[in-house]
Amino acid sequence: MTLWVDRILKEFPADLARLWIVSDPDDVLLDEQVLSGLRERGFEVLPFEDSVAFRAEYEERYRDAWDHGQPAPSNALVLHLRGTNTNDLPWDYLRQARKLSLGLTELFPKLSYAVVKQLGSEMWPSLFAAQAKHAHQSLGEAATKEFVLTHIFRISPHLLTRPEDLWRELLRLHYGDTPLPVVLAQHVEQVLGEHDTFEGIPIAELFAYKSVTLRVVQDAWYRYLTQQGITGSRMGEPAPEDYADKIDVPFDHHDVRVIIDSMFLDGTLHPLIVQGVPAALPEWAKLGVVQDPLSMKNLVRDGIQNLISELPTADSSHRDWTHFSRRLGEILSRFHGLDTYHAESIKDAMQDLLDAADVHLCEWVEKHFSDLPSLPAAKGPIMVHHIPRYLSMCRDEGEQKIALLVFDGLAVDQWVQIRESVINQSQRLMFDEHTCFAWLPTLTSVSRQALFSGLRPREFADNIESTSKEPNQWKRFWQDHGINTSEVFYQKSIKRNDDLPALEAALTNPSVKIAGLVVDTVDEIIHGAVLGKRGVATQIKSWCESGFVERLFSMLLDNGFHVYLTADHGNVEAVGIGRPNQGVASEMRGERVRAYRNEAMVAETQATYGDTFRLDIAGLPANFMPLFAEGRRAFVPKDDQVVVHGGISVEELLVPFIKVRYVN
Repeated sequence: MTLWVDRILKEFPADLARLWIVSDPDDVLLDEQVLSGLRERGFEVLPFEDSVAFRAEYEERYRDAWDHGQPAPSNALVLHLRGTNTNDLPWDYLRQARKLSLGLTELFPKLSYAVVKQLGSEMWPSLFAAQAKHAHQSLGEAATKEFVLTHIFRISPHLLTRPEDLWRELLRLHYGDTPLPVVLAQHVEQVLGEHDTFEGIPIAELFAYKSVTLRVVQDAWYRYLTQQGITGSRMGEPAPEDYADKIDVPFDHHDVRVIIDSMFLDGTLHPLIVQGVPAALPEWAKLGVVQDPLSMKNLVRDGIQNLISELPTADSSHRDWTHFSRRLGEILSRFHGLDTYHAESIKDAMQDLLDAADVHLCEWVEKHFSDLPSLPAAKGPIMVHHIPRYLSMCRDEGEQKIALLVFDGLAVDQWVQIRESVINQSQRLMFDEHTCFAWLPTLTSVSRQALFSGLRPREFADNIESTSKEPNQWKRFWQDHGINTSEVFYQKSIKRNDDLPALEAALTNPSVKIAGLVVDTVDEIIHGAVLGKRGVATQIKSWCESGFVERLFSMLLDNGFHVYLTADHGNVEAVGIGRPNQGVASEMRGERVRAYRNEAMVAETQATYGDTFRLDIAGLPANFMPLFAEGRRAFVPKDDQVVVHGGISVEELLVPFIKVRYVN
């Protein structure tokens, strides 16, 4: 346990009170390790976002049990208030509860609050330890920025004087998925602006945005190969237009190329497809070129081995899993793009990776999934039901028109395929890529409703088996956040180019400020798949070649929308173990899970089908009991090969969350 967690947990002695009220404007309490530590001590944290929903939860699950001397879900309940004004809370809560205040000002007295507040919460534990060890006096804003750069990111901008210094640090940060917060990126730019060496380079953008850095590096790599006398066709990236910055990267420097190699292996960078490789090409550079299908197979094989050695575990953070899911998506997309002969030769290695990842993820979910719903969304959504709240924050920061595209059933590897196709069609589009967690079970009626409503499934228990309330849920969320319902638009069943003219006509209405759009094509392809995910990839390729996705993105951007893309769940290949005759299946082929309404039926099915398991998922209705198929199995006729969803795998549970924009 870290110094940070210890410091916060000491505020919560056990058996002191059953109900606590914590004023926490900075979301200090909503840290993964803190929440886990509190749960071990018998505390459950419940955000106070809706007074009616909170009271229902408190009265039904906690107070009634305590009053009757019965066990509640936890020994104590913490009402988490995102603010300092407790006067708006019900008087009976204030009378009964023990009250506590937490904030960054008290926890970081020697550092500038204005800077610390702009850092991601994942940095606070390390920063707290660094403050205790190295901060001997109060620091102003500039000194705090230097302190954070030195002790958290291991960067001293004053020592970056050569191009190789700059690119070593840029690549190290982005390969580790740790871009600098904007406030620090701007500080680094200010310091480096004193050097003529870096004139004309958008330092702040490169440090803050991985997508910008990768686009620059990718283009520089192709130009580097041209200088070596190598030409070929680009994978996933067209030649840039004049508006793209042409910045050279010192690939020959050891500190740079060692990270570049890893980026080619895990799919972050794309090799050049060539007919032949000159003998003079350095050995290290050969990872960045592909001569034939065998070379691509070897690249995928090495990428698989790389990922197996870096699998997250049950003790990893949720950020480790989101980072891993993106890397796995890149490798899977390459794998599905191989011809049948070469794919078959590494099929077992890929399956070993997927099986190991599933086992580790299930262990992690059992231990940590219940912490995810309460985590803050200020820096980006952790779960799909955080997405509306995050978009509302974006609107508060100036994004007046927002379009949310939900590609039903889209797995991360399929997003990678779509991205590659779209970039080939339009050089002007670029993507800020992240992933977040779907709800369990990974069914449309559960996870997509959570996505559009901003609620946990327990809060829409009455219609958890249908998506018919989605338009109203979407409008209600925005109405609760100050947007008139006439300014909120929702449409589903968007599939092909023929649907776009009517959609554009609706969205050009000047009153529309918020759009929620469901694109159903991928889900249709999945449920009709007979050739596994490789067959799905072939159909997605044909769909993308129609130009639909690129036109949809461009239409929204050209009409002034800030565009975000996500999915309600992914999909996975599975083998049938038999179809039970009873139970409620929310979708005919969402067959990795069965949901029951009473204990006896769950027990009966589990006894009949040994390859199943149960999981208590906080946030589901009490009378909604999922039974999951183990491994890569499904409740379909025995030995049938299907592409389905509903269960717990990296491909199903972690979904893309993408900001779509034009190159600046």
